[in-house]
Amino acid sequence: MISIKTDSCADLGQPLLNAHGIGSVPLHVLVKGEDHFDDDLTLDFLFSSVDQTGELPKTAAPSVQEFIDFFSEPEPVIYIGLSSQLSATMANAELAKDQMNRGDIHLIDSLNLSTGIGLLALKAADLRDAGLDADEITTEVLASRDKVRTAFVIDTMDYLYKGGRCTALQAIFGSMLKIRPIINVRPDGTLGVRDKVRGSRQKALNELLSGFKNDLPNVDLTRVFVTHSGCPEDADYLAEKLKSMADIKDVLITVAGSTIGSHCGPNTIGILFLKN
Repeated sequence: MISIKTDSCADLGQPLLNAHGIGSVPLHVLVKGEDHFDDDLTLDFLFSSVDQTGELPKTAAPSVQEFIDFFSEPEPVIYIGLSSQLSATMANAELAKDQMNRGDIHLIDSLNLSTGIGLLALKAADLRDAGLDADEITTEVLASRDKVRTAFVIDTMDYLYKGGRCTALQAIFGSMLKIRPIINVRPDGTLGVRDKVRGSRQKALNELLSGFKNDLPNVDLTRVFVTHSGCPEDADYLAEKLKSMADIKDVLITVAGSTIGSHCGPNTIGILFLKN
């Protein structure tokens, strides 16, 4: 049987991974000098640590040896990983494949993050279960890669500033003016600012919904994700609104892992889906 694999940045959660037979390798998160696996940390612990120390955690890709161990089973492997523009994760996976000298390991750079990766991993699992071979699955997933739509509302600019993604002046004025950036993933796998919403958080959430509605005639309604970093009430609100907008088979709410949380901060929330 073909082994479908991803990494912890896919933010699928263990129950969903288990249900679809998907393996996951954890990234590393360094908090107060201690190395943790992404999956082992709670967001509460992570954000509390930042509040106490004023320092962001550092994140790191799985090592080459960890990938060698991860790819060790005899069956063909399809690995769908975090965007190569955001992490060394794909580069280390490539090095592991080269050292293993195996032609049946298929590596797919998602050019995405969070459940944007998860959408592709689940598609690969669906295709495997439908009886496609590894080459066919890889071709189909690569064809779907530029159809993923990922957009998040960032609630606080502190993490963007501490992570070097905006200047102190931008952070100060953003906070004063209550500017909430909507971050999207560009086709090349980098992050961009789709919009800057000035005003209430509710206004920003509704702007996320407007973005989904604009794409709605072409949305794959098999599954849509709402992924958040500690704001379950907002996630429920978005999920209910999405269900009222279209006949979506599965609206799935997931909690972001500590790698994503380290860069986006608390109360970040996004809508992620595939276009047809």
